[in-house]
Amino acid sequence: MTLHVFAGGIATETNVFSPMPTGLRDFAVAQPDDSQEVRDRLSGGSCFSAFAAVAVSRGCLYTQGSYAYAEPAGVTPRAAYETLRDSLLREVEKALPIDCVLLNLHGAMVAEGHEDCETDILLQVRRIVGDQAKIGILLDLHCDLPESLVEQADVLITYKEYPHIDADERARELARLVIDAAIQRVDPQMAVFDCRMIGLYPTSHQPMRGFVDRMREAERQPKILSVSLGHGFPWGDAPAMGARILVVADGDMLQAQALATEFGREFHSLRHKVTLKPLPMAAALDRALSLLPANGPIVVADVSDNPGGGAPGDSTFVLRELIRLGINNAAVALLWDPIAVQQAFAAGADATLTLRLGGKMGPSSGDPLDLAVLVRGVVPGLVQLFPQINGYDEVPCGDCACLTVAGIDVIVSSLRSQVLGLQVFTEFGINPADRDLLVVKSANHFLSAFAPIAREIIYMGAAGALIFDPRSIPYHHLDTNKFPLVDDQCDAE
Repeated sequence: MTLHVFAGGIATETNVFSPMPTGLRDFAVAQPDDSQEVRDRLSGGSCFSAFAAVAVSRGCLYTQGSYAYAEPAGVTPRAAYETLRDSLLREVEKALPIDCVLLNLHGAMVAEGHEDCETDILLQVRRIVGDQAKIGILLDLHCDLPESLVEQADVLITYKEYPHIDADERARELARLVIDAAIQRVDPQMAVFDCRMIGLYPTSHQPMRGFVDRMREAERQPKILSVSLGHGFPWGDAPAMGARILVVADGDMLQAQALATEFGREFHSLRHKVTLKPLPMAAALDRALSLLPANGPIVVADVSDNPGGGAPGDSTFVLRELIRLGINNAAVALLWDPIAVQQAFAAGADATLTLRLGGKMGPSSGDPLDLAVLVRGVVPGLVQLFPQINGYDEVPCGDCACLTVAGIDVIVSSLRSQVLGLQVFTEFGINPADRDLLVVKSANHFLSAFAPIAREIIYMGAAGALIFDPRSIPYHHLDTNKFPLVDDQCDAE
């Protein structure tokens, strides 16, 4: 019997405190008939080529559904979410009968009237395909893992790496497990352990690096199919938000639970060591300047204005301070300001103009800057490359302009995107390795591209839309008995 595999998804990460709604027009949608090249331009879209490759290699019939992705922002209006969801569901119905469903979701999407979009999608798909079909879900590691999702899915897997360089690898893993479950080669049993922690945990640094490596080693144990750590997304506000260990074992729930508990307690014990703690802006810039001159650029991550976490990407706090301090031989990217980009394109390269830059989305963006700038260059349809374990993901930034002010090159974009690749500089003829200081609006995904050239990397918590201390975030629905909201009184499950 030839198995029929269907794949599709809807993905965005919802910052419920963001001032910007995630509307229908904010979603880029790859339709079922679109080429994989179109799908690859969407974050997570390359996972579908991994799904398809596994399905075809296993002799399955593969049907590609739609995939919608939006850059993280605020809550999605109900009508927008249900439009995307119902379109995907009609594709599922049209493809029946289906033996396996592979859903590429995010794990932290919130819409009006739907506080847990992933579980809603899963339940609706389950209603259509029936209990006999196997459903697997691939999640970004900044996800929630509520009991409802774990109970209704057959297999859940999250990325292991932050930066997310292993998405395609995890997609292949999910496809193999779901197909194996459909032919009864394995019997996936899933167990979850609540680590009672809130934060961001970059996996390139110790002790997180060692922890992830031990997760991989555990998957070599008999009957252990997969080990994931869902980091959680600190700017969501769901009751189940926070770090959780997920173990998938072959037919042995007790073994899955025992290993989840072991890893969960270990992770909780590392809570003071693994959590990203950005420096205040003044301290971060003081540290950067103290290292100059340096053999290689000092890279400062403006984590508080990271579009990848739902921030606008148009804050001016850092640029204003760099100008005040008289710092030159520096570059800043990406500042989201479509109006400034339009003006720069109208003026053209080498033109001098006066414009109002940034600070457009509210108090968390700071005041706009009125500047006289030189248009160093313009690039229509700039694409940055996000390094992966095997190759690169292409991420569009829209039309971009390089504006020079007081010795600082500012890369301004028409599409909101965090910095992921060196192309945000090199496309303008800037060699980032020759700069003293690089400021990138990103929390950690910049690391893969910039670590090889950086003299030092500094994480900076300037003012902005992303508050990095959970104790200062106004949660309403979260179970707050979690670190760092509490510590001595807080114990892992």
